[in-house]
Amino acid sequence: MVDNSTPYPLGVTVREDGLNVAVYSETAEAVDVAVFDDGSETTHRLDQRTGHVFHGIVPGGVGTRYGFRVHGEWEPAEGLRHNAAKLLLDPYARAVEGQWGAGEETFGHLFADPEQRNDADSAPSVPRAVVVDPAFDWAGDRAPRTPLADTVVYEVHVKGFTQQHPDVPEEIRGTYAGLAHPAAIQHLLDLGVTAVELLPVHQFVQDSHLAEKGLRNYWGYNSIGFFAPHNEYSAAGDDGSQVREFKEMVKALHAAGLEVILDVVYNHTAEGNHMGPTLSLKGIDNGSYYRVVEEEPENYFDTTGTGNSLNVSHPAALQLILDSLRYWVSEMHVDGFRFDLATTLTRQWGDAHVHSAFLDIVHQDPVLAPVKLIAEPWDTQGYQVGGFPARWSEWNGKYRDDVRDFWRGQGSLGALTQRLTGSPDVYEADRRSPLCSVNFLTAHDGFTLADLTAYDEKHNEANGENSQDGESDNRSWNCGAEGPTDDEAVNALRDRQRRNLLTTLLLSAGVPMLLGGDEFGRTQGGNNNAYCQDDEISWFDWAGADRELLGFTRELLRLRRETSALRGAWYRGDGLDGSPDAVLSLRADGEPMTQAEWDDGNARAYGVQFSAEGSATVLLLVNGATNPVEFTVPKAPAGPWKLVVSSDPQQEVGREVADLLVGEWSTTVLRSA
Repeated sequence: MVDNSTPYPLGVTVREDGLNVAVYSETAEAVDVAVFDDGSETTHRLDQRTGHVFHGIVPGGVGTRYGFRVHGEWEPAEGLRHNAAKLLLDPYARAVEGQWGAGEETFGHLFADPEQRNDADSAPSVPRAVVVDPAFDWAGDRAPRTPLADTVVYEVHVKGFTQQHPDVPEEIRGTYAGLAHPAAIQHLLDLGVTAVELLPVHQFVQDSHLAEKGLRNYWGYNSIGFFAPHNEYSAAGDDGSQVREFKEMVKALHAAGLEVILDVVYNHTAEGNHMGPTLSLKGIDNGSYYRVVEEEPENYFDTTGTGNSLNVSHPAALQLILDSLRYWVSEMHVDGFRFDLATTLTRQWGDAHVHSAFLDIVHQDPVLAPVKLIAEPWDTQGYQVGGFPARWSEWNGKYRDDVRDFWRGQGSLGALTQRLTGSPDVYEADRRSPLCSVNFLTAHDGFTLADLTAYDEKHNEANGENSQDGESDNRSWNCGAEGPTDDEAVNALRDRQRRNLLTTLLLSAGVPMLLGGDEFGRTQGGNNNAYCQDDEISWFDWAGADRELLGFTRELLRLRRETSALRGAWYRGDGLDGSPDAVLSLRADGEPMTQAEWDDGNARAYGVQFSAEGSATVLLLVNGATNPVEFTVPKAPAGPWKLVVSSDPQQEVGREVADLLVGEWSTTVLRSA
């Protein structure tokens, strides 16, 4: 056969004359493609080389199972970890069949002597890449392209969302097909969110230390295949059918007007540090794909807390990330990405930098131009909230901390106002907008909303680490010594606090992100680090849903959706100059706040009025004091003020109001049409 193979695209491409295979490695001496048929292995040497890309034509087509065996030096002290005894996953594999074992044979080194190469064949203990048919009928699919100003993000786990859903057929619960089921989609539509942000769906590896304790990696922040949808979430099987099922899910969500955002983990892989297994990149070209310590290349520079960090100063690693992003947009039709530990991706020269190659390349890419980009703006070495370019939105950790503190009785009105108005102290000086702030109070990592307000301490006993894991969050929500002490009153206060937090979150300027299940009181029993709990601790308990809280959340999102004054794309003045577009802070007597009031650390009650031309006006009355406060409501700008939402059960929703007594620890929302 004449070899007219090409060095691009990398990975495997189906052609009429077979499979075009291309693998990047600066340090390999030879690359074999191992093809598996009925358990037997046949190897094919890639005889062509263009630059640092090995390529060739290999017999096969759709459905072919394969892996790589890469020959080269084994010199860990020099950062070289080639070992042809290890069957390696194609970094560009579109689908993966099977799971990884945890035995010594999957490691490139010997346990007894990490400097010595382990020549045991890993093929019986690792999965195969599967060649898939990329064809799919996307006819009628249309990306919603919801403007950021109108976006409400719903962070959710593919499996946990439907694993116990009574209206989803049992055979597809916990899968991509389950999330695409009409009953699942209807909940999202009734709630009023516009986008699902899926916890990692890139193929990931189960951790051996968890398996030994009878636990599993549930969250999935242990990626190994940046192009492959995780096979365990497929109802159709892992023979490549998971790709079609994922596409069908996206198409169904799009048809309902819902966007799909992926939580992506490009900062590290499941191969860990120098003591970790050899599964893919480590055996292909360790130094190009991973950042090693310059003077000690046997060790890895780690800013992720997982053992390794991708080498974003190298073109090969950058190409892998960008090729993956483009693939998920072009071929899988996703609408955006949330980048886990995104700061690590900006460390081209060691320190985080706004002009890093990664950010510059993303900024220029036409395929990525229309999609949403959300950064988790920190890693183990630094906190970069406000440090990303204007093109990006960010998880705003300051929003979470300041709003929580206020409703705990510890924070100030000044800090709360910054967060309610889109964090101008973080973004306005750099001419960024409120839409750069993804506001959140809870996320997968930490307490759920129900647990945040119910537990003074974490309860992670089920994780098998004596509850030493997870962040400490030992601040009471019982509002100090003056809070209630009897159980009924405590539960009533916690119920109000949940509504206070939801009201603040869903009516703040910026892009709200709601943790899936918080809308109906989902609990994890106080576990604030349920990464390893693939069970009832993490799965949605639909039968136990708090229907009243669900209705309250729906009403807040309806109010946000119908009131453009709550969805400002830019910062606004106080309106005292007569401008119709304004955010005005008012004392309880209805007069504008003065600097003295802002400087008063004991001030706990005020009003925030949101107005915009062509929109109804909303007045949010906040009382974080331990006593009721009488508010003098300002003159309504148009129709009379109507009470539309309140965390105070004593308030009568729907009535017209003038002056109003707002109960302790509560929020009340008025609207003037």
